[in-house]
Amino acid sequence: MAHDAGTDTPDHVAGDGVRRRDFINIAAVSAAGVGGIATLIPLISQMAPSADVLAESSTEVDIGAIAPGQSIKAVFRKQPVFIRNLTPEEIKKAEDVDVASLRDPQTLAERTKEGHENWLITMGVCTHLGCVPLGASEGEVRGEFGGYFCPCHGSSYDTAARIRKGPAPRNLEVPTYEFVTDTVVKIG
Repeated sequence: MAHDAGTDTPDHVAGDGVRRRDFINIAAVSAAGVGGIATLIPLISQMAPSADVLAESSTEVDIGAIAPGQSIKAVFRKQPVFIRNLTPEEIKKAEDVDVASLRDPQTLAERTKEGHENWLITMGVCTHLGCVPLGASEGEVRGEFGGYFCPCHGSSYDTAARIRKGPAPRNLEVPTYEFVTDTVVKIG
C-alpha cells in the first residue's frame, strides 16, 4: 500500500491522541479541583465563630464609679468577672503575705497591671468545681481572708483573689485585659 506524503503517519496520529488525552485529564482534574473547593468553602466557613460569639470575645467595662473597697460583677464570655478597686489596706494585706506559703504562689503585682495596682480583675468562677464565689457584691460574705468565699465547698480567697483555704487548687483566674482609658477596661 502506498503512503501519501500528505497523510498522517501512525506516529502523528498517536501524538494527537496523547495531546487529546492530556487535555481531557487536565480538564477532569481541574473540574474535580473546582468542585472540591466549592464543597470545602461552606464546610470551612461554617466553623468560623458566629457574630454573637465574636461580640462576646471582649467586654468593655466603665470602672470610673467604683469606689475604693467596692467591687462589681461583669460578664465576659457568659461567665462572671469580678472587678475590685482595692483599698490601700487591702493592697498592704495582700503584699504582706508570704508568697512561698501559698498553694498557687503569685504576688499581687503579678495579678494586676503596672500603674493600676489597685484594680484586681478576675474571673468569678471558683477553680474547684466552677461555683461563683461570694464577696463581689455589697454585704456578701468575703471569707476569713477578706477576699472571696465559695459557698459550695468552702474555698476562701484573699484580697488578691489567691486561694488560701479549702479545696480549690488555684487562684481565681486573671483574664487578659487592658486599660483603654483610666476609667475603661477591656477584657478579652
